[in-house]
Amino acid sequence: MKWISGVAGGLLLALVLASILRTLVVPRGLYSALVIRWWRSLRLLLRLAAPGGGYLAQDRAQTWLAPLMLFGMLMSWLGGALVGFGLLLQALSSLSWTQSMREAGSSLFTLGFASGDRLNLSVVDFVAAATGPVVIALQIAYLPTLYAAYNRRELEVTLLQSRAGEPAWGPEILARQWLVDTETALPVLYRAWERLASDIGESHSTYPILLAFRSPRPYRSWIVGLIAVMDAAAMQLALTPSSAPPEARLMLRAGFTALRDIARVLRFEFETDPRPDAPIQLSFSEFDAAVSMVEEAGFPAERTAKQAWPHFHGWRVNYEAIAYELCRRGDAVPALWTGARDFPARPVPPARPADRRPGEGSPELPPAAG
Repeated sequence: MKWISGVAGGLLLALVLASILRTLVVPRGLYSALVIRWWRSLRLLLRLAAPGGGYLAQDRAQTWLAPLMLFGMLMSWLGGALVGFGLLLQALSSLSWTQSMREAGSSLFTLGFASGDRLNLSVVDFVAAATGPVVIALQIAYLPTLYAAYNRRELEVTLLQSRAGEPAWGPEILARQWLVDTETALPVLYRAWERLASDIGESHSTYPILLAFRSPRPYRSWIVGLIAVMDAAAMQLALTPSSAPPEARLMLRAGFTALRDIARVLRFEFETDPRPDAPIQLSFSEFDAAVSMVEEAGFPAERTAKQAWPHFHGWRVNYEAIAYELCRRGDAVPALWTGARDFPARPVPPARPADRRPGEGSPELPPAAG
């Protein structure tokens, strides 16, 4: 039993160390079983905490997902280290199980109340005493990195609100630009989201817990915003091939590359080189209605919806499946063209502000104070 206890303790400590390094230290997108398991279990519990509720109830519940995951990860590492050191101490001494765990806890949390004159345990005690503060320090240092990436992401998502509405939708981006004569700003938008997509691909694959951080407003979402900008770029390339800005093509490439990086870390299947005519969930009738809407806003289409559909389809097949899966797993706002959710929800169209102008039905001014 002593050998079994020692081997089990050593393996458990090795697993804890590997998990900490993969999650907090290694600057590469590596699969973290601990993060994914906490994500699945807590997401399910939070969904059960809002039974029968619509999207807003789910959004309020899922707001707690990321904080609870951070707390759960820390408790898992410290708890695993406590049991691992307890098993090692039990294997190297004549201490009972209770005394071994008490000794491990005293050393791990630097309390010192259970230390004794057992020389053969000094090395294990010293390592345990160093492990606790190091794990907590790494977790503390982890938070600024997470929130810096979160703030960069949410800044662009907030800026998108005036261009795409809440929740964001690709055709709405095109319609609004032509309604207010700001279509020349589209290349700047594509460049900003090309950079953001690359940032998200790097940060969210390296630190997958960022996927659980929700936007401050319920109808905003980074994945919905990314789909909207990609759809707008794909529509513009499909409808106006001669005048569409080259930034649209670059943004699309950066977008589906980022989504694939995240999908690899989460380990769900996707087609790496899909055929342009492979099936997609978005229907031609939905695309046709969106084309009519943007043309009514003044968009100068060079192709009809029927002519543009194969080209738009060929772009969307590169990112639709991954984007829909991330929307489903992240319980994102059920915006148009973003797929189904795990809770009952109808697609929410973007809210467009009323076009109010001076002299058009405005109330009379009150008389000036005498």
